Amino acid sequence: MPPLQLPAVTALTELPLIASGKVREMYELPSSSELPGGEILMVASDRISTYDVVHPNPIPGKGAVLTGISVFWFDLTKEIVPNHLVSFTDGVPDEVRGRALAVRRLQMVPIECVVRGYLAGSGWSDYQRTGGVCGIELPEGLRESERLPEPIFTPSTKAQEGHDENIDVEDMVGILGGNRALAQRVRDVSLAVYSAAAEHARSRGIILADTKFEFGVDEHGTLTLADEVLTPDSSRFWPADSFEPGRSQPSFDKQYVRDWAAASGWDKAPPAPAVTPEVIERTQALYREAYERITGEPLERWLQRSGAA
Repeated sequence: MPPLQLPAVTALTELPLIASGKVREMYELPSSSELPGGEILMVASDRISTYDVVHPNPIPGKGAVLTGISVFWFDLTKEIVPNHLVSFTDGVPDEVRGRALAVRRLQMVPIECVVRGYLAGSGWSDYQRTGGVCGIELPEGLRESERLPEPIFTPSTKAQEGHDENIDVEDMVGILGGNRALAQRVRDVSLAVYSAAAEHARSRGIILADTKFEFGVDEHGTLTLADEVLTPDSSRFWPADSFEPGRSQPSFDKQYVRDWAAASGWDKAPPAPAVTPEVIERTQALYREAYERITGEPLERWLQRSGAA
């Protein structure tokens, strides 16, 4: 199947740029007959980063996968928590259709909301050192990739530069100005969304090992799911049919690029090396497979619905 060829970098000169990150640009949207006003255009580029550094060449089609799969999960979890999606067509310029969303403006909660259902990545390293993860005690004798007795909530800071830092719930309460009720709501909703998503993913032959969420608060004080959600960039997806605790798992996510980058000899400091053609092709295939397994439809269907194709 030929790879998708969609634009790698966003340049919407007719809209005011609010912010640009490792993967996304945020633009101010004007009021229109379709949109009531105050919305933001969130555009997912095809850029890819590892170890908080952006590689110089993109993964074509990646932005479309992140956007389409987020729309799927927003719909699946809307009864658990409201989300910021307004439209994937209204107000979206033609040149970014398929990888952009009109979203509500929120006051963002300054926390990365990480939920872990399995012992992997930094959680596995932490467990080996301390017998727990982010200060949460766990049973002795767990193996790498093993399913935890129950999912755990392990928040971290949202660093403007450098790496996020793991914190405990008391630290989170402090960051939120002592608002313990908001901290508890964020924790409970994060675990509920993870559990619902993990159940759906398992029905499609995928294990959702861990993920991270971002939330905001709207003008009425309602906690709202925001940013991307349950994508291959923000989650660890494993094929269920080959799952075997005691080792690292093959995955349908960014871990493939991380593993390549770690083995390349790069010291993880800027600048990042160019991703090889072979890694680009394999990553495209993994992201597409994640989308198609989880949503039950070909990626081209999303491109058609969103007006990108």
